[in-house]
Amino acid sequence: MEEKYIQSNSKESSIFESLKRIDENGSEYWSSRDLAKTLDYSEYRHFKPVIEKAKEACINSDIQVEDHFENILDKVKLGSGATRKIEVIKLSRYACYLIIQNADPSKSVVALGQTYFTIQTRKQEILEKQQYQALKEEEKRIYLRNELSEHNKKLASVAKEAGVKKPLDYAIFQNHGYKGLYGGFDAKGIHSRKGLKKNQNILDHMGSTELAANL
Repeated sequence: MEEKYIQSNSKESSIFESLKRIDENGSEYWSSRDLAKTLDYSEYRHFKPVIEKAKEACINSDIQVEDHFENILDKVKLGSGATRKIEVIKLSRYACYLIIQNADPSKSVVALGQTYFTIQTRKQEILEKQQYQALKEEEKRIYLRNELSEHNKKLASVAKEAGVKKPLDYAIFQNHGYKGLYGGFDAKGIHSRKGLKKNQNILDHMGSTELAANL
């Protein structure tokens, strides 16, 4: 059964859709100061702790904060007609979702925001899934290979922080992951099973399903 988009009501859509901006690359974003006003925070400084909690939630989900919270300067008009630059955080839809989840639940507008950004985040997940399913096998393989490369970089960084510092130690650490997935075979064993040459990378010789399992 095909999954349908959930429809949000017009009130919550109009409030938060009106705040949405489009940057020079055509990507949508929300201004932290716009969001603070809409969520009825009397002063921006009272909203900052909510942003910090949202960043913590992002980190705990093993997602790069910089991909969703970007510090920028924005121009605002003064009463005299002049403009000045102020610090603003450029928020992704996911960042807004995390902020809303950590905002004051006693505010009725926060409840509207929770509904709106939950629905919008789910819509994006469905869209990305549909786009992925429409790819040909080779396109899926390349997409997942790139994803796996990025995740392996993050894994190496986290492992290093945890004390896995030497290349040999990391190779042992990584091999345990392979053994768990391949019924006891390590990287060398998998390499041999695939009949690869010494300089060939096993990840470059996996189909989309196998890459997804490794990811």
